[in-house]
Amino acid sequence: MPVPTCVLGGRGIQDHVSHGHSFNHFVELGSLTKVVTGTILTQLATARVLNLDDPLELRLADVPQGTGVTLRHLAEHTSGLPRLPPHAGTSGADPYACFTETALREVLRKWHTTATGPVGTQEYSNLGYAVLGHALTTATGCTFQQLTDEHVLTPLGLPPGAVTASPPPERRLVAQGLLGRPRRHWSLTGPILPAGGLWATPRTAARLVTGLVVDRVLGEPAPTWFRSGRVHWHNGATRNASAFTAAHEDGRWIFLHRLHGNPRRTERLALQKLKA
Repeated sequence: MPVPTCVLGGRGIQDHVSHGHSFNHFVELGSLTKVVTGTILTQLATARVLNLDDPLELRLADVPQGTGVTLRHLAEHTSGLPRLPPHAGTSGADPYACFTETALREVLRKWHTTATGPVGTQEYSNLGYAVLGHALTTATGCTFQQLTDEHVLTPLGLPPGAVTASPPPERRLVAQGLLGRPRRHWSLTGPILPAGGLWATPRTAARLVTGLVVDRVLGEPAPTWFRSGRVHWHNGATRNASAFTAAHEDGRWIFLHRLHGNPRRTERLALQKLKA
């Protein structure tokens, strides 16, 4: 079955949509949300609201002393936290349904038993970004949306709410099941939001990518971005969508989004187009 696909890019990459995708409807960004969270962190550090190397317990009172974890560790996936929150996936098809504010506080209080790896060793962690987002909102007294608007969207010339966890229902592009009914989404609006809960139109996502890693309007890219040679990249996947973006130092860049898309296939397609 054809997969709805959207491609935007620069330096020879042709923009196109196929099989019912859209340039202007909101789509799930999945873990591309993390580049927004990481950018908020670096912008707050630039404004001297906090420091990337602040100990976590300095920012969150529930965290026990002596973790050795900093905000930078969370941003770089080297905090020792596992990929998913405890008990994730016990709610059937929604791995984050049980990850409430209460569950997050429990993670913080039981840090030494929740962490599964040594500090400094990289292990990709959605849980780590949930904790990082909580630290950022706690340090500022602002909601995650307010931080996104003030420290990312406005400096990039994008309107408030252009990247959001709650787009208008009528403007959402959603995957459909076998009977044509919209498929249910994962619960990504609670404490897991900073790890993967944002939506944006592909055109807005493209402006986000070019502003952050091509034009570098806000300075050096946040430590969230992965680096392979001269390419900065990040991916994202939810139950119903997958996305991949990359930018080469020579100015080439791509944003590719697919509904029902296999994340690895999405990544391969994007890299093939970027190299071509």
